[in-house]
Amino acid sequence: MAKNEQVIRADDTVTFINVFDVEPAKQQALVDLLNEGADKVIRHRPGFISVSILASKDGSRVVNYAQWRSAEDIKATREDPAAQDYGKRSAELARATPHVYSVASVHR
Repeated sequence: MAKNEQVIRADDTVTFINVFDVEPAKQQALVDLLNEGADKVIRHRPGFISVSILASKDGSRVVNYAQWRSAEDIKATREDPAAQDYGKRSAELARATPHVYSVASVHR
């Protein structure tokens, strides 16, 4: 497995996916903001496993895909003032639709 390759876990982990609809001119700014938030706040939170940021080729969407140990870890992180600050800043750039998922299957 390559150093930056992540495997989607299909075990008891919980997956948080936030899809952002963004103007193409603002896509890179959103990606940069999400990367900053992941580096400074999110990856240090209890229960964090991994986060991947995906940018659509047409510039209209960004996807934040994160896996956590539990739904409670996600809830606690979303209630953290530092994480909320990044949420407010991202809302100034794009419209978000966050949801919590379970991975039903992984095919390799």
